[in-house]
Amino acid sequence: MVRSFPSDRRLLAALVSALMLAVVAVASPLAHAEDDLKHKQKQVKKQISRAHGDLDESSAGLRSALIRLRSARSQLTAARNELATTRVRLGRAQVRDQQMQTALEEAIADLTAARAAFEQGKQDVQVKKDEVGQMAADVYEMGDPRLMSLAGVLGADDLSDITMSTDVTDTVMSEENSQLDELTAAKVLLKVHQGNVKKKKDAVAVRRQEAADNLALMQQLEQQAVEQRASVRKLVDQRSVVAQRAARIKARDARHLARLEKQENAIAAKLRARALRLAAQHKGSRPGPSGGFLSYPVQGGYITSPYGYRVHPIYGYYSLHDGTDFGAGGCGKPLVAAADGRVSSRYWSDVYGNRLVLDYGFVRGVGLASIYNHASSYVVGVGQRVRRGQVIGYMGTTGWSTGCHLHFTVLVNGHTVDPVKWF
Repeated sequence: MVRSFPSDRRLLAALVSALMLAVVAVASPLAHAEDDLKHKQKQVKKQISRAHGDLDESSAGLRSALIRLRSARSQLTAARNELATTRVRLGRAQVRDQQMQTALEEAIADLTAARAAFEQGKQDVQVKKDEVGQMAADVYEMGDPRLMSLAGVLGADDLSDITMSTDVTDTVMSEENSQLDELTAAKVLLKVHQGNVKKKKDAVAVRRQEAADNLALMQQLEQQAVEQRASVRKLVDQRSVVAQRAARIKARDARHLARLEKQENAIAAKLRARALRLAAQHKGSRPGPSGGFLSYPVQGGYITSPYGYRVHPIYGYYSLHDGTDFGAGGCGKPLVAAADGRVSSRYWSDVYGNRLVLDYGFVRGVGLASIYNHASSYVVGVGQRVRRGQVIGYMGTTGWSTGCHLHFTVLVNGHTVDPVKWF
């Protein structure tokens, strides 16, 4: 019986499966195998048991190395993404810097033009003031044009002289008013120029501040990019070191496991040959219907996950679920013998936790056994015979388990089958 596990657990799982096969094979209907075969099997079991601790420790190192490798890869991806983001932001800041320099130059040019207009306005006002001052001096010297016009009318000899005197007075008055209006307009325009200069100065100050802020951001992003590039290079080196270490550990574990599996396969081949000889002794008995031979292995239990291919609840990969899962409302529920049989093995597995193998013997033309997994504890020992319905242990969640349940496996001639077909 072999369960598939992800790459970082495959070696440990394979060793555990090999150990399970060895125990089941020895403790199945072949309880009376030859002494030399039993002796060899015990030797291999001892070797596997001794090697299991070393391999488990090594596999823990492999799992740790692979976790660090995944972490390094994740950190490297994040660092590269951050560096790419920084480079994009830096590129935008550089483009914005060019735009801001152009805007600043335009604002300075506008300010220069406004100042020139303001200076011209001041000159225009001064010219108008001079003209009005001259006009006032002329009036002072010549007298009020209106009085002069009245004197002309009084001294005129005829109507034409009166008309001429009046026209001259109107012309002089019109020029005075025009000069005053022009002075007023020049002063108003000067104020406009003055306000425009202030506005342009403020605009230049804003543009300069924006350019300064953007420059500071750009310098910060450039430094950030330098640091992030260094971080990426460091993470690349770390990933390489961790990957090499993981590969070395995995190769070492694979070599160790291969040696153990070679020995196990040799023993398993001899056990299968023994099973064939036993089957030959029962030539007259053909395999019969399997249904109804086994009872549910949990008091008040119910099926939570059937036998067959599925997505593993812990690792998320697709593989064979080689048994039927039973729930009963929590840990501590009694586990019972599914039929009369003999406890052929009881041991701890890192994958299946507390395990117990029940050998039912030669049943309906086949060798039948079952395995109880993940129990919190068992109350029967190896070699003990049990009766159907007898309490043999209690439900738990030991080993690689996501919650309190019983993983119940049925083996026919050493191969896993769907347990439901035997209920």
